[in-house]
Amino acid sequence: MKPNVIIALLVGGVVGFAVGRMASGTPGGSPGGNQPTAAAPSNPSPAAPAARPSGGGDDQAVYKVTLDSAPVRGNEGALVTIVEFSDYQCPFCSRAHNTVKQLEQDYGQKLRVVMKQNPLSFHPFAKPAATAALAAGAQGKYWEMHDKMFANQQNLDEASLEKYAQEIGLNLEKWKTDRNAQSVSDQISHDQGQAASLGANGTPAFFINGRKLSGAQPIDRFKALIDEEVGKAQSLVNQGTPAKEVYAKTIERGMTAPAPAPAPSQPQAPAAPPPAAVRNVKVPDDAPAKGPKTAKVTIVAWSDFQCPFCSRVVPTLKQIEDTYAKDVRVVFRNQPLPFHQNAKPAAEAAMAAHEQGKFWPMHDKLFANQQALDRASIEKYGQEIGLDMGKFKAALDSGKFRARVEADSAAGNEVGANGTPTFFINGREFVGAQPFESFKAMIDEEIKHADKILASGVKPGQLYEKLIEDGIKNAPAAPAAQPGQPAAPAPVANIDINGSPVIGAKNAPVTIVAFSDFQCPFCSRAVPTLKELEKQYEGKIKVAFKNQPLPFHQNARPAAMAGMAAHEQGKFWEMHDKIFANQQQLDRATYERYAQELGLDMGKFKAALDSNKFDAQITKDSNDGTAIGANGTPTFFINGRQLVGAQPIEQFKTIIDDELAKKKK
Repeated sequence: MKPNVIIALLVGGVVGFAVGRMASGTPGGSPGGNQPTAAAPSNPSPAAPAARPSGGGDDQAVYKVTLDSAPVRGNEGALVTIVEFSDYQCPFCSRAHNTVKQLEQDYGQKLRVVMKQNPLSFHPFAKPAATAALAAGAQGKYWEMHDKMFANQQNLDEASLEKYAQEIGLNLEKWKTDRNAQSVSDQISHDQGQAASLGANGTPAFFINGRKLSGAQPIDRFKALIDEEVGKAQSLVNQGTPAKEVYAKTIERGMTAPAPAPAPSQPQAPAAPPPAAVRNVKVPDDAPAKGPKTAKVTIVAWSDFQCPFCSRVVPTLKQIEDTYAKDVRVVFRNQPLPFHQNAKPAAEAAMAAHEQGKFWPMHDKLFANQQALDRASIEKYGQEIGLDMGKFKAALDSGKFRARVEADSAAGNEVGANGTPTFFINGREFVGAQPFESFKAMIDEEIKHADKILASGVKPGQLYEKLIEDGIKNAPAAPAAQPGQPAAPAPVANIDINGSPVIGAKNAPVTIVAFSDFQCPFCSRAVPTLKELEKQYEGKIKVAFKNQPLPFHQNARPAAMAGMAAHEQGKFWEMHDKIFANQQQLDRATYERYAQELGLDMGKFKAALDSNKFDAQITKDSNDGTAIGANGTPTFFINGRQLVGAQPIEQFKTIIDDELAKKKK
């Protein structure tokens, strides 16, 4: 049998908003593609319904995606072609890579894979990795290098790439020469141009027989679309089209670019923004702000100076300031993500500039020079905007504003701003680097609301607090499931926590089972929330920890081993706290240091790590999670009721209180 499916992958980066949101818009899970998604399970539950594919654009539209000279794995007679825009440094692309490998297994001879390159500029190792793969391809080893790099995504420096080249048996001198060949550079440029022309601006994004599917989607979404296309293609074959010509026939009349926006003469007003829960978002008196305090609309922005999506929204915010000079106030709050190593120092520098009345000039400098956020560069920006350099340097040296930055971040976590940029427009959450028109639709609606409040006699100085109060009071009830739509998931019963670390009262009426990853930044954000819940519900809740190390976090599984080795000696939670408090230091020497600090039997601890003693239990935990839908981290089950992501504490309390009320009845 000849294969019936082609998968082509274009390698690039992520566009939209910095990681921290699940596909549904839920805060917190590990990152996903254009719209961050949970990790696509390699073996989804058989009971999972096959969802209709969704993603950027109309999935019924067909694009003309030529394969050109891209690396190919499989038979040219395949009936279905999937083209992915991907990036060797993009974590969501590594998830898609695992999904593609599973598809290859599931479809067998029906599958062919094609790879194209689209390394984005904010991933410094992406283009070198692309050249490494293409140069390996010149020796017939493209796919071996491709798999090596996705399997070792945290190590894409030059020394590591050369090591992989040696391991797969390349002629190193030829490989090094080929990496610098003009043909390799031209191929990458060609692939990137194709990606741009097709509107594939984020990664991973797929074209399945020319039909777009964006993001690291669950495998069922791929299968639903692939199965449709296999059926269509088989019909063509039955009507006499040779299998080798099916793909060309399928895309011959496809679009070469996304459909244009409506002409100005026929403008389409943006859809009214959906009702959104209003959060009690505080505005500190000394927070950096632009616009009048009595503005009808207050936009509170949680942002990260190293986040590329935060920099993209800066021009949009300036346009908002120009358009709504008297009616909009923009407040900046810091949310440096833990995997952006320069974000926190940059935030402290901005607050040190704020101390001298120069926050916004420093803000603009930092975002305009996002690739240069080292101390020397930051001091140069301080000089350029006219700061008192002695005072500025002293503030940085002393960590004067560290607590303030951390307070901003904690406040963001409290209201659900776990990814960047996240905005609250009069308390209504608005996520990502969205276009001006999307902001405008919500701002205009809020201005009308504010006008009504003011007309009722509320003073301008009390307007923001009144808007928040009314919004919380009048929050719309959750809509009931419509006919044909799935109901809310039923609680999952009997999650096995035997052998798992547990903290809290043994007979507590509420059990929280946490599936977590020690390298996941959003899991670390959930730690303070769980500690606060333990205090507030002492004796009423217990928390069980289950390991769910994600495959693209290379240090997550060794950290899980260290946690379980400490658990064997009754010190899991102490080790848990140390690891999450020092998430950037996840190496063997560090675990041993923590073990010594905790007073563990070091011989026993080291032996457990050396022997991989807890590997089977960690694998079981992970499989248990996948089986019940914990495909991203953190995922919680509160008496079996699923709650995904580093959610605000109120979300946990709502479910906990409901469960406690049930117990009383």
